[in-house]
Amino acid sequence: MKQLGEIPRRDNGEAPFAETAGKSRTPVSTKGLRGTLTPQAPLAKLVWFKAGGKADWLFEPADMDDLQLFLERLNNDLPVMALGLGSNLIVRDGGVPGVVIKLGKPFAEIEIRDDNVLACGAGAHGILVASAARDAGIAGMEFMRGIPGTVGGFVRMNGGAYGREVADVLTDCDVIMPNGRGHCLTARELGYSYRHSELPANAVVIAARFKGVPGDPEAIGAKMDRIAAAREEAQPLRTKTGGSTFKNLPDRKAWQLVDDAGCRGLTLGGAQVSEKHTNFLINTGDATSADIEGLGEEVRRRVYQKSGVALDWEIQRVGRP
Repeated sequence: MKQLGEIPRRDNGEAPFAETAGKSRTPVSTKGLRGTLTPQAPLAKLVWFKAGGKADWLFEPADMDDLQLFLERLNNDLPVMALGLGSNLIVRDGGVPGVVIKLGKPFAEIEIRDDNVLACGAGAHGILVASAARDAGIAGMEFMRGIPGTVGGFVRMNGGAYGREVADVLTDCDVIMPNGRGHCLTARELGYSYRHSELPANAVVIAARFKGVPGDPEAIGAKMDRIAAAREEAQPLRTKTGGSTFKNLPDRKAWQLVDDAGCRGLTLGGAQVSEKHTNFLINTGDATSADIEGLGEEVRRRVYQKSGVALDWEIQRVGRP
């Protein structure tokens, strides 16, 4: 997978907007695009909570060149959001303005390079990255077995679990900006902190390089198995959920604060605080995103009232209320 560096802007001569047969305005000319551009695209089926509104536009690029061409033509005033597995995301019921970029199989490649480096597309699943590293005898990526999601999301939010995070292993990443220009950013340039980066909101991560250390595949596999077993035992994996809801504090776990505030099993509409792990919210069947987010805010209120701690959301919340 090639690094982007600085990609020159192409002058394609196309108007920034085009009319479809139905007279609705598209955000770009679709001439020459090979991906799929869908108006008013339902997003609930694409996120783990299975709730939420529609994207004004959903673009599924055929490959990196297709994505670059699309973003070159896009009106820079339109918001852009990349979507991976939707595993740590609340899409509000009013939908997402602008364009949602869904990166599929063309962005899921994983390549083993010299010096214990893995080059991964932004659409690669964490479990597959960890497995590829294991098979190549590269240690240090085992924690990705415990994070539901894709490389693009890991890089943006400094994903982590079981004592490790992306900042520990990332060397650099490739991003494309809304004007179509590509940049290679180092881990230092991303300004990582706990579950946060300084990556611009409209930047789309398309690839990343992770560096590990030599390891024994059997020992790496055993560690991954322990992580998988710990998740199975502690977390409500077979429900419609969004992963860890609130950020841990340096000296206190969010789930303990939620539990101490009496929120285990608390409900609002179709949303519930998990009884198995209180830092998880669940869609019990017919929850709206307003139910889920409202329940989270009620949990925050009760925790603050009980302990004086203002919990920060870890789940990303996007779109119109």
